[in-house]
Amino acid sequence: MKREPIGKLISQLHRQHQKWLVKELLPYGIGSGGQHSFLKLILNHPGITQDQMTSEMKFDKATTARSVKLLEEAGYIERRTDPTDRRSSLLYPTAKAVEFAPVLQSVLAELNRKLTLDFTVDEVDQLVILLQKVYKNSENL
Repeated sequence: MKREPIGKLISQLHRQHQKWLVKELLPYGIGSGGQHSFLKLILNHPGITQDQMTSEMKFDKATTARSVKLLEEAGYIERRTDPTDRRSSLLYPTAKAVEFAPVLQSVLAELNRKLTLDFTVDEVDQLVILLQKVYKNSENL
């Protein structure tokens, strides 16, 4: 079996992953650019700032700003002025986002199920461990 470069496989997997998510989440007004990841982070950490999200998600500031703007326009999040720093906004999920959270979780769980369809539980665990090692190594690039 020909061994494909790891970077190529990761890139192809990412594109397939994004394509499927965009198709599944489009009816809910959530598009590409990792919007689902930002929404999930805001749901799990209400009151987070854009800078904190940029740092946590490892996206650039422009991508974070664009995703936050789109999520706000779609009615999933709201900005509130940070009382300790009037130049900064805190991001909170709206009632629409809280109601949508189980749907989002279901879509993400289904994607993981599809990606690991013929895997044993041990294989899934091993894959996660190996991908975490690859990610950790990538931080040193």
